[in-house]
Amino acid sequence: MLRRTSLALAATLMLASCGLATEKVKDKQEDAKAGSTVVLVTHDSFNLPKKLIRKFEKDTGLELEIRQSGDAGELTSKLVLSQGNPLGDVAFGVDNTFATEALDNDVFAETDIDLPASAEDLRVEGAEDELAPIDQASVCVNIDKAWFADHDRTPPSTLDDLTDPAYEDLFVVPGALTSSPGLAFLLATVAAYGEDGWQDYWADLLDNGAKLTKGWEDAYFVDFTAGSKSGTRPIVLSYDTSPAFTVVKKSSETTTAALLDTCFRQVEYAGVLENAENPAGARELIEFLLTDEVQSALPDNMYVFPVDDQVQLPADWAKFAEQPTEPLEVSPAEIAEHRKDWQKEWRDITSR
Repeated sequence: MLRRTSLALAATLMLASCGLATEKVKDKQEDAKAGSTVVLVTHDSFNLPKKLIRKFEKDTGLELEIRQSGDAGELTSKLVLSQGNPLGDVAFGVDNTFATEALDNDVFAETDIDLPASAEDLRVEGAEDELAPIDQASVCVNIDKAWFADHDRTPPSTLDDLTDPAYEDLFVVPGALTSSPGLAFLLATVAAYGEDGWQDYWADLLDNGAKLTKGWEDAYFVDFTAGSKSGTRPIVLSYDTSPAFTVVKKSSETTTAALLDTCFRQVEYAGVLENAENPAGARELIEFLLTDEVQSALPDNMYVFPVDDQVQLPADWAKFAEQPTEPLEVSPAEIAEHRKDWQKEWRDITSR
């Protein structure tokens, strides 16, 4: 009798357990169904290998939909305008020049993400739980070393040098209204010459024949002598990473160099969008962007440094992509307060 009762009890418990397991499976299936897609809103330069995207989808069971939305400034504007009805679940590509604008408009939700130790100092002050730093690179003046060697000319090394008549008509720079690196260079001059001094510097720069272009691509691949066979200007605004891409295979040496005293650091962030339909999936994507696999893929695919300094860099990067030790800085709060005024002043100066 006791044995029969025990068997009956065991069967009952087994059925109950199966019922609970079935309910858990159903719950998981419902959760997966509800969050089967995670939508990433990003800038036009976002580029990860397809194999990594497939790995994310396989590991999480989520389908990744990518919506590209212009450069960092355009992306930020779209995120602000759609705050109540967001364009996706997660955004990547808002940088430190636009971060405060997004934060002031409640674009991002609080989501605590564990960061590599080396990324902690790159957080936006006051928004530590809203934006996770993913990559960084510095906008710097670059020179064509080969051109200066061929012409037996001493290359410039500082911002001041660019206004020297010795470098008249040799510098090309993208505009601060139409280009993210162009805005970063404007901020570099604000940091170097102060709120009341950068205007005179720009006037001197233009008097010395500096050429303005709409975007970085035009400056680098049309006017820069190391980027185009028909280029006529051996000084260009680019990045500290650029020399890693101008290595000559035969010599294993780079033909360009970044002037490290002219640099302004850009940090790109990712964050879960307020009112996102799939915030859990958004968090999973941010965590994925911080994995060793993605961080190590950033240099060759998006031409930026990982925020995790434990990731091994490609050989050419380790040798030629030298980073500034003391980049020029303007705080995100100052940028948010003055950016529009500075850009208006810059427009007035450059349109004279």
